Amino acid sequence: MSKKAVFFLLFSSVFFFCGFEDKKETISVGAAAPLTGPQAYIGIGMMQGAQMAVEDANVKGPVFGNTKLSLVAVDDQSNPTQAVLMANKLIADPQVVGVIGHFNSSCTKPASTIYHEGRMAQITPASTNPEISRQGFDTFFRICATDDVQAPAAARFAAKELGVKKIAIIDDKTTYGVGLATVFEKEFKALGGTVLSHDGITQGEKDFAPLLAKVQSLGPELVYFGGVYPEMALLVRQAKKMGLEALWMGGDGIFDVTLIKLITPPLATGIYATMLGVDPHSIPEARDFVTRYEARYGEIGSFSAYGYEAMNVLIEAIRRAGKNDRQAVLAQIKAMKDYPGILGVINFDKNGDAIGKSVGVYKVEDGKFVFLQEAKA
Repeated sequence: MSKKAVFFLLFSSVFFFCGFEDKKETISVGAAAPLTGPQAYIGIGMMQGAQMAVEDANVKGPVFGNTKLSLVAVDDQSNPTQAVLMANKLIADPQVVGVIGHFNSSCTKPASTIYHEGRMAQITPASTNPEISRQGFDTFFRICATDDVQAPAAARFAAKELGVKKIAIIDDKTTYGVGLATVFEKEFKALGGTVLSHDGITQGEKDFAPLLAKVQSLGPELVYFGGVYPEMALLVRQAKKMGLEALWMGGDGIFDVTLIKLITPPLATGIYATMLGVDPHSIPEARDFVTRYEARYGEIGSFSAYGYEAMNVLIEAIRRAGKNDRQAVLAQIKAMKDYPGILGVINFDKNGDAIGKSVGVYKVEDGKFVFLQEAKA
């Protein structure tokens, strides 16, 4: 099935399950993610999780009075400019009282300014760059760990568990990729490791032969990539073809089964990745969601549970607010304590960051990501 077909079906199901004829009895929640383009698989998975949260809420009954929920899904195409346009679209809709999104930090950061100016709560399920929450926007929240937890955990694993001494670093020049790679580099050096090179690529590039030839000449034991799975797949495939034998590692942006499929399972074997938290399959509270999701859509996406979790936090705030009022919903998120999410209890600090979130370290084996260990802040 083409991505356009998937996109159409997603929106059809959103309005089939969540639309209501009487606008006066409907309140809307926004969700923004890459639904088309090379990162669509991960964005659609996140959106499907959000959609299930809305449907679950409507099954329970009105969120307040006789009011039901509808989902307004928008496609940011993993493009910062498009993300700003979509943020403005959501802000302009008086029925939308809050938004979950975006996926990419490079989209979330510029969009956060729009939501702040519009006084609308924004909860990102997946954007990990720590600078976003340091802008001082009281409308911003996230339910995942940040890169100043993820990157040091990866560096410590590489240095202490893998025994790596010499590495090369590549990032994709995005807010996420540069931030992740920079923190990884700092921690790896602090542990006594040597960084032979740190280069950047651009999302959408296809030919990395010159860069990989340079990296190969330096003789790294491991190449760390700050970026997302489409470019990682090309880098690894081209590196293997030219005989670069170094190990490969990346962050949550590469943690998706699509990476393995793009590389082919045998060549993907041995890739390491960090991911936000542990596998939802292993969390008792997430079992019902995972079972229902996989019965409906197939294998759960890497951020499907995070989309579900973030949307449930927003819905709970709407219930507590008891009215169609962005400021009231925002106030309820700020006041929320010990929310019992499917991925663990959620509390936010003064910057809107989730408190006490961890990352897991994984390795590709037998065509799948296998959990190795957990690392907390």
